[in-house]
Amino acid sequence: MFDRFKKAFNRPNEDSSEEATVSWLRGAYRLHKESDVTHFTALAAAAFPAMQNRIRCFGADWLGRQFATDFERIVGGEPQVLMLEPGTGEVLEVPRNFSSFHQSEMAEQPDAVVANSFFETWLATGGVAPNYDQCVGYKQPLFLGGMDDITNLHITDFDVYWTISAQLLAQVRGLPESTRVSIVGIDD
Repeated sequence: MFDRFKKAFNRPNEDSSEEATVSWLRGAYRLHKESDVTHFTALAAAAFPAMQNRIRCFGADWLGRQFATDFERIVGGEPQVLMLEPGTGEVLEVPRNFSSFHQSEMAEQPDAVVANSFFETWLATGGVAPNYDQCVGYKQPLFLGGMDDITNLHITDFDVYWTISAQLLAQVRGLPESTRVSIVGIDD
């Protein structure tokens, strides 16, 4: 099923644990372990309540963006893919199903899908590929005026990043785009 994807990226990085972590592009993209899918899906639904009960997260990129199948967007009998972005507060529709997402989008456009050139810049400037339980998150989220550059990035715990992003998004959701936000609280 993933012939073009595997050919484009050679062999994935795999660990030797009981349930292997599979990643590609030097860690820029990874599949979630099956045992973690429910947990990662719940994190995404907390940040994006409109997605509750309609998504199933299957993977993530180095920036902590999750990829999910969307069971409300069915084409040819297959759910389509969504990209859920905690740093921007956006949900982007990818016009592909799970298989064609990997075979076409990932294999042909890794820059558009997982910001691969940005990842390579991050690595070249001393950053490291995140572990399975980490991501490279924005210190100041873009939806709160943060800059989309290397100086605004840091390695962080994936769960913490999504949990804090969900809390921040809940507090600013519905505000007009030009609203100045000066104090944002984070629940413990």
